[in-house]
Amino acid sequence: MSQPSRRFSTIDPEAKAPTLKRLRQLSRLLDKAIIIPGTRVGIGLDPILGLIPVGGDFLGVMLSAYIILESARLGVPARTLGRMVFNIIIDGLAGTAPVLGDLFDFAWTANERNVRLLEEYLRFPSQNQSANKWFVFAVLIGLLFVAIVLVALPVIIMRLLWGALTGS
Repeated sequence: MSQPSRRFSTIDPEAKAPTLKRLRQLSRLLDKAIIIPGTRVGIGLDPILGLIPVGGDFLGVMLSAYIILESARLGVPARTLGRMVFNIIIDGLAGTAPVLGDLFDFAWTANERNVRLLEEYLRFPSQNQSANKWFVFAVLIGLLFVAIVLVALPVIIMRLLWGALTGS
């Protein structure tokens, strides 16, 4: 008999419901913690963090990466994890643009989208193969790199603008 493939450690089935509940709460906190009265528009911690110069988008990406890590532990396949990472990258990169990026953060609820992708997987888990631990490791390193770029990019832009304004 062939040996079973080594996968990223999975969570016990009894732990899936509390984990999913925790991820839903985190997603709500990050994307729509406060609903504007009379609308369906919510303001979460992610857009507010985005207002913090330089480090805000870094923190947002790192908090969002937790949802991906837990999704991998629940056995989400590589393709779905890739879609989740794409959502976070769009959120992080768009958030670096002053003012417009912050407005985009209100509309693009990457964490809610990622929890929906997780829920979709959990409805039919046997149809997909879990991502292996090396893929998950590469995804997390990639997100760390994106977060670092989100810190470095505004610093570089501010330095270039300062040099152009002062003539140095």
